[in-house]
Parts: sequence; structure tokens; C-alpha cells
Amino acid sequence: MSKSVGRIESISGPVVKCSGIEGVRMYEVVRVGHEKLIGEVIEVGSDEFTAQVYEETSGVAPGEPVIATGSPLSVELGPGLLGSIYDGIQRPLPELRELSGDFIARGLTVEGLDKKKKWHFIPTVKPGGRVVPGDIIGEVPETGIITSKIMVPLGVEGEVVDIAAEGDYTVVDTICRVRDAEGTVHDVVMMQKTPVRVGRPYRERVPMDTPLITGQRVIDTFMPQAKGGTGAIPGGFGTGKTVTLHQFAKWADAQVVVYVGCGERGNEMTEALEEWPHLKDPKTGRPLMERTVLIANTSNMPVAAREASIYVAVTIAEYFRDQGYDVALMADSTSRWAEALREISGRLGQLPSEEGYPAYLGSRLAQFYERGGRIKTLGSDERLGSVTICGAVSPPGGDFSEPVTQATLRIVKVFWALDKDLAARRFFPAINTLTSYSLYHSTLEPWHKKHLGPDWPDLVKEAMAILQKDQELREIVQLVGPDALPESERATLEAARMIKEDFLTQSALHEIDTYCPIGKTYRMLRIIINFARKMSEAVRMGASVRRILEFSVLDNIARMKIAPWDSYESTMDAIEQKMEQEFDALHQELATSGLTHMAVE
Repeated sequence: MSKSVGRIESISGPVVKCSGIEGVRMYEVVRVGHEKLIGEVIEVGSDEFTAQVYEETSGVAPGEPVIATGSPLSVELGPGLLGSIYDGIQRPLPELRELSGDFIARGLTVEGLDKKKKWHFIPTVKPGGRVVPGDIIGEVPETGIITSKIMVPLGVEGEVVDIAAEGDYTVVDTICRVRDAEGTVHDVVMMQKTPVRVGRPYRERVPMDTPLITGQRVIDTFMPQAKGGTGAIPGGFGTGKTVTLHQFAKWADAQVVVYVGCGERGNEMTEALEEWPHLKDPKTGRPLMERTVLIANTSNMPVAAREASIYVAVTIAEYFRDQGYDVALMADSTSRWAEALREISGRLGQLPSEEGYPAYLGSRLAQFYERGGRIKTLGSDERLGSVTICGAVSPPGGDFSEPVTQATLRIVKVFWALDKDLAARRFFPAINTLTSYSLYHSTLEPWHKKHLGPDWPDLVKEAMAILQKDQELREIVQLVGPDALPESERATLEAARMIKEDFLTQSALHEIDTYCPIGKTYRMLRIIINFARKMSEAVRMGASVRRILEFSVLDNIARMKIAPWDSYESTMDAIEQKMEQEFDALHQELATSGLTHMAVE
């Protein structure tokens, strides 16, 4: 029989070497020292093992006891997750504050779900029915936005012997009993406990052919994300990574949002925690927190918990995915998560790779991002769910050639490159459209054509061509000035200005412009591209760009981004009509001046 109590041999920050426990396993949770600090086994030897401790180890001494729990780091999943704020190992922060005040004391054990709170359970199966893992046996109206689906856990399959009547139960009350083929009866409760280091199982992956609408025009147009896709948003300090991810979390077309502040600055995390409870969901008008789970692991918290936080977050996201929901997971930032890997590997004496990061940096990042995807869930019925992962990267000095950014770009399929020069010019979102990319354009094209218009791909390509031509012309303008350009190229510069200022810039602080429905995005882009086409045609007929810039419709185009969400159609119709009228008037002027010129000759 193996021993479950050992002793500490040596301590190096969060890394503790221990001995005296036989049969200890990798990633097993241990309790370290007299204060029973939470740790996890990360290295196993013949007679010693090493654990990383998720709490501050100052004051812990060699010789103190270590207790093996026999189970891996796991999270509690069930009703009560939504609206919660956890630390990096799923301890609710409000409860921690009640126990220890503003600063978290060591050795505190708080359960992830409230075992005393009762939830209203509505059964969806009857006695005598057959169930398999993943089948939904009941529902809990957890919030005004999301209904939690109670699923049969793994390892339970057979005939429903008994199902609880509609009523109020805790997450640990037995609500269903299932008899398997061997006659054993299994009790099913509303709560599931799942290890975080391995992904939850599913039936099969399906194509990612539906976009995740973010409400940010530059992203939805030029670098679209697919539901179940992966994306990275690297940028230097002050370029807007956190604000962009906050925008994703607030407005993305996902039913559930999981936001993990992984090594984030405390003031930014505090801003999110204070702001989000007051935000309204755009679809239901209810508080946004009713469909959000926040995981706060700030930069002053122990680094080992930072390493675990993204696994906790993605496991929670997979739980809602398995219920058939589309989940958006925001990780800010994976660079600080990688720094935790670097610190722990350094204390373990592992051979460092580039810039001191461990050699397994790329594989660990891939393990995280590959847990995203759009899948068919387990169970008898046909359910689709997705986890979309968007990670911020904070390269030192904005250097995209550093290891974390490069390793991330080899994995993700969407790259939103934040530009320091754009941010310095107060151009937000500061995403460089010429260096960013999305590999989902071709798979999402059928959706865009069906739901927006058959001309959507052509509009996007034409807008991108104008921006690329503008970049080339800017170098010439800096040398000889704009007056040296022919009228056709001056028209291109003006069209590019309209795209950048009237379409791509978007204020996260404006009550309307903070979010742009995809239908409104399509109409805005169509108006600007049509204006550019008509302007080029008028220039070929002899009109000057200066004359076209006198059009009053330009003021309307500049203000169309603040057209209300529920009435933008009429606004866009009026702009298109006015644009037609003013260009028709210009054509008449050109025709008249042409006739006059012929008469003079």
C-alpha cells in the first residue's frame, strides 16, 4: 500500500522537491506544508517528485509534510458557473475575500460551486428511457440568458430507473439513477468534476463555416473569425490588445463568454470586474455577466497558478460547448502565461531554448489552442457546439519575431496585428489590415454571400486593393506631394481615406459605434466602395477630385457609423439615394460643359 504523506526536501520559489510518497503520478494534486498549500506534481523521479505550488511558498521549510490527494487538478462544472469570478484554480474570489479580506491568505480551500444553493431542475427524460454519456436529462434556468443543460457523465450508460420531479435541488443532490447493462445503479447529480489538463471528449469535429461576428468592422470584414476558430492579437504596450479583447467578450456572437486575465495588470482586471456587471447584453438587454465566466489571475499572483489558469478556462468553455452552446474564450495574455512556463522550467533546471523559454513552449501552446473547434457533442441527439479561442500576445517592444508570437502564429488561423504607429495616431482599433490575415475567408464565403449579399467578397477584395494602392502612393506623396499625382491616383487616396476614417475606425467608448451589426457593416462598405467606383468613373469623364469632395453626402457617409442599430437600413437607403443624385448632377455638369466646349470650338 502506497504512502500518501511525504516530506519537503527543498524549495525554490513555487517549485518544491518532495520525497516519501510512493506511486505519485504526474499532475496529481498535493497539499504542501503545514498550511496545506495547493500544488501539482510536474516531475516524477524514482524516489522523489517535484510539485509546483499555486500559492506563495515563503515561510515553508524543508521537512514539512506533503499530502497526496490521488486526483488531478480538476474543476467543478454545473449550475453556478455563469456570473462567477474565479482565481486561476477555480476558487471564487468573492468567497476568498470574505475569508481573508482584500489580500488572499494562503492555504484557503473554497469549492468552485456552491453546494448549498438550490437550482430549479426541470427533467427532460422519463423512467424506462435509455441514456448514454452526453445525453441531456434535464434543464436548469440558470440565468435570464442561458439555460444549463444537465448531462449524463462519462461512464454512465443504461436505463433510467428514476428521475427527480421538477423542483429545487443542490448540485450534489441525486436527480437521476441509471442502471447499466451489468445491473449496477449509478447516481447522477447536476455537478461534474473534470480534469483540466486533457480535453473533454466529443463525437467528431465539423467544418468551421459560420463566422463569429464580433461587431468590430475591421475584423468582421478583413480578418473574420470562424466559430470554433483560433486567433491571436499581438501588439506592443498601449496598442489596444486588452480593449480589443474586451470588445470581443462584450459583443461577440457567442452565447457564453469565458474571459481569463492570465498575468494581466491588476488595474485592467479591476476595470473589467467593475464594468462588466453593469453592461447589457445587446440581444436580450439583460446583464452581460449572466452569460460570462471571469477568471482573474493578475500579475502579482503566483506564477504557477497563472500556468494553470488557461487550462481551467478552456475546460469550463468545453463544458458549455458540450451543452450545444457557442463559447468565446479570451486569454489575455499568453505571453505572461509563457513567462510562467519559463520561470518554472528555469527552477527545474531544464535546458532553455530561445530567449530562455522551454523547448516545449510551442507544443504547450498548441495543446491549448487545439482545444478550440466546432464539434458534434456526445449524446443521442444531434448537437453542435464550439469553442473559439482568441489569445493576446505581448511581445517585448512590439517585436513580432520573438518566440511566443512566432510559436502562436504557427498554430492559429487568424492574425490581428496591432500597429504601434496607428495607435500613436489615435487610430483605433489599431489593426494593420495589410499585415493581418485570416485563413477562414474561403470557408466563410458561402455564409457571407447567403446572409449579406453575393457581392460581399468583391467588396472586400476591392477595399483591400484600394488600401494596398494607398500604401504604395503614400511613399510617392512623401517625396513629391499630393499635387504631383494625377487625378485618378488622388481619387484612390481619397477612397482609402474614406475606408480608413469612415469605416475602419471604431470607438469602443461610443454607445452606438462600439458595436456594428454585420448587416450594417455590409451596407457601410457597399456605400463607400460604390462611392469610390463612381468617383473613379467621374474622374475618367473629366471631373476633378476637388469638385467631388464638395458633395454634401460625404458628411452623411462620415456619420453613418453612428446610425442606430435598429434603424440603419433607412439611413443607408437615404445616403445611397443622395449619392446617386449628386453624381447624376455632376454628370450633367460634365455633359453641359462638354457641349459648351464643343459650341465654343
